[in-house]
Amino acid sequence: MASHPAPIARSLFVFSIFYGGMVCIAGVLGNKQVTLGPLSAIGPWFGLGPLAVEAGIFAFLLLVTISSAVAELHGRAVANRLVQVGFLPLIASILLSIVVLSVPAASDMDPARRDAFALMMGGTPRIWLGGIIAYGISQTLNVTLFAALKGREGSRLLWLRAAVASILSQIADTLLFVSIAFYGVFPIGELLLGQMLAKITLSALLVPPVIYALVALGRRLDR
Repeated sequence: MASHPAPIARSLFVFSIFYGGMVCIAGVLGNKQVTLGPLSAIGPWFGLGPLAVEAGIFAFLLLVTISSAVAELHGRAVANRLVQVGFLPLIASILLSIVVLSVPAASDMDPARRDAFALMMGGTPRIWLGGIIAYGISQTLNVTLFAALKGREGSRLLWLRAAVASILSQIADTLLFVSIAFYGVFPIGELLLGQMLAKITLSALLVPPVIYALVALGRRLDR
């Protein structure tokens, strides 16, 4: 009698598709720097200018909450596998960007659009390498910390476990990416401090409500 593979949980299927999309769009959104409204005033407290952050952080925070939700619903091993599979769309999107940028633009393409596309999608090998390394380590760290805290707290304090894991993984992500991409190009101390402050603030504010929403959605999908 032929054996049939177990069907994938509906929540894991939905979250996996969503995760792959966020992996690809994060780098594109990162081309825009955005202010943080009233939160920007935190910067001068530390001797910095008003805080700003690359818009890709919003997609990255969704990656953090999705992987944490998967760890909560399906366990650490499945969440780590999701992070590993995320390398595929990330690397494929980088390679496709390189190929498309190397192909000559159509002669009737608006020059302004052509130049804007090249500016947005272009990058250096250090930036691409920094993105890949920072993604893998920070996302794995997030899942590891979240699962370790769950081992101590059980299913309690979901908001705190998610926030702590997100904050520490965001610090690691910033240190890795900025150092790999820009060390030696220009002084990175102020950039590191500003980005970490902004990401810690956003993690503390945005991750707790989002993780509750995703876990509730996952449980609803799996009913």
